[in-house]
Amino acid sequence: QVQLVESGGGLVQPGGSLRLSCAASGTIFSINAMGWYRQAPGKQRELVAAITSGGSTNYADSVKGRFTISRDNAKNTVTLQANSLKPEDTAVYYCNANIVSFGGYAYDRWGQGTQVTVSS
Repeated sequence: QVQLVESGGGLVQPGGSLRLSCAASGTIFSINAMGWYRQAPGKQRELVAAITSGGSTNYADSVKGRFTISRDNAKNTVTLQANSLKPEDTAVYYCNANIVSFGGYAYDRWGQGTQVTVSS
């Protein structure tokens, strides 16, 4: 059973920074794309940033220039460095990974979510 475990959320003042980490564990052949999504109260879950196994990245317009996604393929981890945080960044942040099994089957796995609150 593959699990994604997130860490690094919390309360930060506007203009501050947070570093979110996510580690995948279990029986994994490889991981395709990994990403971070967020869901604010009353809103749909939205993509924040994603990164392929080759390192290509994609960001939501609202976070471009402020957030940076990176991954360590050897450790099956993905990290989101969030700088210049704004109150509108407040949400539950979810890690996502497209896992490839040893049987060649690919499926999505989600983390449990970590709360990020930006407030003075």
